[in-house]
Amino acid sequence: MPEKKIKRLSYGNSNFSSIREENYYYVDKTRFIELLENETNKYQFFIRPRKFGKSLFFSVLDHYYDLNKAKDFEALFGDLYIGKNPTHRHNSYLMMLFDFSGMNTSSEEEFKISFSRNVQATVRHFINDYSSLFPESKMFIQQIDTEKPGIDALRIAYDAADAAGKKIFVIIDEYDHFANDLIAMRNRVGNDIYKQMVHANGLVRDFYETLKIATKNVLDRIFITGISPVMLDDLTSGFNIAANLTLDLQYNEMMGFTQSEVDTLMVETGVDPACINVDIQTYYDGYLFHKEGENSVYNPAMILYFFDQILKERKAPENIIDDNLKTDYGRLQRLTQNERNRDRLIQIVKDEGITTTIIRKFSIDNLTDDDYFVSLLFYMGLLTIKRPYFSQVFLGIPNYSVKTLYWEYISRLTRETSNLTLETQLLNEAIIAMAMEGDVHRYIDYVSQNAFSKLSDRDLKKFDEKYIQILLLAYLFQSHIYIPMSEYEATPGYTDIYLQRNPNLPQVKYEWILELEYCKTGEEKEVPHKREEGMAQLHQYLHSHRLNERPDMKAAVVVFIGKNQFEITEV
Repeated sequence: MPEKKIKRLSYGNSNFSSIREENYYYVDKTRFIELLENETNKYQFFIRPRKFGKSLFFSVLDHYYDLNKAKDFEALFGDLYIGKNPTHRHNSYLMMLFDFSGMNTSSEEEFKISFSRNVQATVRHFINDYSSLFPESKMFIQQIDTEKPGIDALRIAYDAADAAGKKIFVIIDEYDHFANDLIAMRNRVGNDIYKQMVHANGLVRDFYETLKIATKNVLDRIFITGISPVMLDDLTSGFNIAANLTLDLQYNEMMGFTQSEVDTLMVETGVDPACINVDIQTYYDGYLFHKEGENSVYNPAMILYFFDQILKERKAPENIIDDNLKTDYGRLQRLTQNERNRDRLIQIVKDEGITTTIIRKFSIDNLTDDDYFVSLLFYMGLLTIKRPYFSQVFLGIPNYSVKTLYWEYISRLTRETSNLTLETQLLNEAIIAMAMEGDVHRYIDYVSQNAFSKLSDRDLKKFDEKYIQILLLAYLFQSHIYIPMSEYEATPGYTDIYLQRNPNLPQVKYEWILELEYCKTGEEKEVPHKREEGMAQLHQYLHSHRLNERPDMKAAVVVFIGKNQFEITEV
C-alpha cells in the first residue's frame, strides 16, 4: 500500500489557488457557499474576530464565482463539497474586491486621498482583469486616471459590465478597519473625521450609496466583512439593504476549526500527537457564536501557529502562545481609556465573564455604554458565548491564550496607575525558588512588597481575593517557568491557582496549588477561620483523582491581611 502523501500546513497563506495548487491542506468550508447563495438576501454582512480566516474565505468566494477562473474550477474545487455539489452561479460573475485595511487616518484630507485611491485602484484592477469583455477598456482606464478618480470610477465599471451583459459580485474585506483606527484615536479629531466620512454626504457614505444604487441593475451580490458592527448604525440610511448573518446558527462554524477538523488537519499535515504537550482545546478552542451552536471552534491562526512550530522543530514551541496575539493588547488598551470601561473589564476577569445581550449593530456614540462595550469585546474575540441565560447569554473568556491577554492588561494597568516597577530579575529568582526549592515565601513576599503594598487608592477599591488572584497570575505568567491556571478543575471544586510546570522545562521540581484568602485591615480575628477554610479546600484538591499522590505537588494557603501583610500555611 503506497504511503499517504503529507500535505503542507497553510499557516499565514490566505490565497486559495496557492493552497490548492501547492499541496497545502485546505479545511473544506465550501458547503457554506451553497448556504450563502440560498439566502433570500443577496447582500450579506458577516463579521468575525481578527485572524479567523476571513481573507481566505473571501479568496475562496473569488475563485468560485469569478468568470475568468472557470477553466480552473475542477482543479480548485473538484474534490471539495462545492465541487461535488456546484451551484448554477459558479464562475458567472465579474468580481470586484475591496480591502480597506491600511487607510491613512492621520487627518481628514489624508483619509479622503487614501480612501479614494483605494477605490480607484480597485476599479482600475477590475477593468484590467476583464479587459477582454470591455472593448473600450483603455479609454476606461484613461477616464479613471484623469476624469473620474475615486468613487466616480465605480460608475465606469458599472456601465462597462452592463454593456457586456454581465453581473458584478462585490466583496469588501476589512470594511471597518479605518473606523476602528479613527475610534482608537479616542479624541475629538478622530470622532469628527469618522462622523464626517460616514454620516450624510461623507465619502464613505457616498461609496456605499453608490453600491446600493448599482444593485438595481448590474451589482447582483455583495459580501462584507470586518471585526465589528460599529459602522452598521451609522451607515443604515446609506446602505440598509444587507442582511447581517453574523449571529445566525447555521454559520457558527463557517470560520474557525471544529475539533474534528483539527483532528483531520493533524493527520493530513503529519502533526505528531506525541509532540503536543498541552491541552490544545484549553489554549486555542472555545469560540461559539450562537448559544445553540453544536460545536465550538478554534481560532485558526492560534492552532496553525502551534502546529507550524511542531512541524518545524519536531517539538512543541517554547512560546505556546503566538506573539501575534499581543497586538490585541493595544486594542484592549484603547477601548478602556475611560474608567467605567476599565472597571467593567476587571469585573469581567474576576467573574470569568458576564451576562448580557449581544447587540447586533451600534454607532460610535454608543461605545462607552456598558452593553455596547461588552458586545464589542465579543465581536473582537475577547469574549465568547458560553451558555444561554434565560433571554440573554453568559459571555466568557474563550480560552487560556485570551485569558493571558487580560492578565497582561491588568498587570500593566496596575503598574501604570500605581507607579509600580517590575524587577524582572528578582521576580524570576523568586519563581525559580518555588520551582526548584519548593519555597513559595519569596514569591509572595516579592508581590506583597513590590505590588500590593504600593497600590493606589483607586486600585485598593478593587482589592479582594479575585483581584489578588489576577495579579498573582499575571506576575507568574511573566516568567514562563509555569503555566499558571485559574479555576483549575480538581474535582470536587476548582483551585484558585494551579501552577503547572512548563512542558518545555521538565527539570522543574515542584508544581503548586495556592488557595487564596483575604481579610481587610482590622479584621485579623478572621485569619484563623480563613486559614482553616483554605486548608480544608486544599485537602480536597490533593485527594482528587487528578492531583492525588503527586510527590512533586506542593500546596499552600496564603491569607492576605490588607495590602501589607500575609501569612502562608503549607500542607
